[in-house]
Amino acid sequence: MLRLIRLVHTVVWALFAGSIVSIPVFAHRGSMEIAWGLIGLVFVEVVVLVANGMRCPLTDVARRYTGDRRDNFDIYLPLWLARYNKLIFGTLYVAGIAYTLMC
Repeated sequence: MLRLIRLVHTVVWALFAGSIVSIPVFAHRGSMEIAWGLIGLVFVEVVVLVANGMRCPLTDVARRYTGDRRDNFDIYLPLWLARYNKLIFGTLYVAGIAYTLMC
């Protein structure tokens, strides 16, 4: 079960990480509807994280299946990326919004 949770968590993470990285690309190309749609999609995830104490709800589910508490116990990411994920992608998200506004 933990493997399935880690797989689902990784796929969801990739969707949001890809969305965040794509925001300035679409804004630069003039596809503002897509850029703003991605900003809105990621914002929904931000609301979910805030409502859940800045943790993905899948983390709480994964805790039931292991005593491991490393930063990447619930997702297939390198430890360093799991540890700094919110800082890295939060910064990119804010920068993407700023760039979209400038465009």
